[in-house]
Amino acid sequence: MQRTSRMKRELMLLTTEPPPGITCWQNGGQLDDLRAQIVGGADTPYEKGIFNLELIIPERYPFEPPKIRFLTPIYHPNIDTAGRICLDILKLPPKGAWRPSLNISTVLTSIQLLMSEPNPDDPLMADISSEYKYNKQMFLKNAALWTEKHALQSKENLAAPTQGASPPSVCTSVSSQKRQGASVPGASKKACLGP
Repeated sequence: MQRTSRMKRELMLLTTEPPPGITCWQNGGQLDDLRAQIVGGADTPYEKGIFNLELIIPERYPFEPPKIRFLTPIYHPNIDTAGRICLDILKLPPKGAWRPSLNISTVLTSIQLLMSEPNPDDPLMADISSEYKYNKQMFLKNAALWTEKHALQSKENLAAPTQGASPPSVCTSVSSQKRQGASVPGASKKACLGP
């Protein structure tokens, strides 16, 4: 019951005050199965890309973190080919940094920040991490090519939410949290344990 009322509040807030460049909605009217879209940040190789994510909310939420993966392929040191994300707030302590005070909005904002600022020292993809560290130009080129191939879409092609959820609105001007100086609590990018 606690999870249901909290999820309803979180979804209402995500609908009325979404973080810049992020939308989230219920998939098929289910509170434990969500979809989200993150618009790639300006001045990154993901710029103008629209990245779809799947969020599965566990029974014990908020005492357990949501399970999140990218559905859109992305070329990134901390996101593998299955879409799994290396981010400490997606794991429970002691090796992770999840805490019940965090919410879906914070997690999605942290993932958006990770897209802009990869952590090559704690990778899921060793080859991409090495390229990011030692051949940045090649990394930027490959990441931009993947974005062009997999994430550039017109509004008509976006996955439409079902059962009464409002369709995601796509923000074209994404303000970077980095430029605004905003810090996301618990969003350090350490303690990658893989899947």
